[in-house]
Amino acid sequence: MIYYGIALVVFLLDRFSKVLVLRFMEYGESIPLLEGIFHLTSHRNRGAAFGILQNQRTFFLIMTLIIVSGIIWYIWRIRKERPMIGWSLALILGGALGNFYDRLTTGEVVDFFDFALINFPIFNIADSAVVIGAGLFLLEEIRGSAKEKQKKSHES
Repeated sequence: MIYYGIALVVFLLDRFSKVLVLRFMEYGESIPLLEGIFHLTSHRNRGAAFGILQNQRTFFLIMTLIIVSGIIWYIWRIRKERPMIGWSLALILGGALGNFYDRLTTGEVVDFFDFALINFPIFNIADSAVVIGAGLFLLEEIRGSAKEKQKKSHES
């Protein structure tokens, strides 16, 4: 099914990018792509976004398994009726599996995208996929709610 294929592509892109960082960059090394704005910085995170819940590996592994199971089930359930929801969940699934793999194998997630200009937390492709997928999911839910309201108002 296409959605699981999308998730696999996200996972593989994330994995490939992290292997490159691990192979060719020292921990803490920063390569400016746009000086003072955007760098590639080799970083490790043992927690969640913004450094919260550091060293909670077991918690993250269990939560990810629960969430991934729910996403797989939901994609299967809505696959034909709500394609945009399927796409959004595929991105979230691929990203979740990318970071899950890191936590399972090393206990930490490899991050490297660094927006130095705004002092934003360093992140990776998996994180990006999760955020983009969540954004698409919310937009589609809002759009779906608006369509439902419009449909109900026309019926009355």
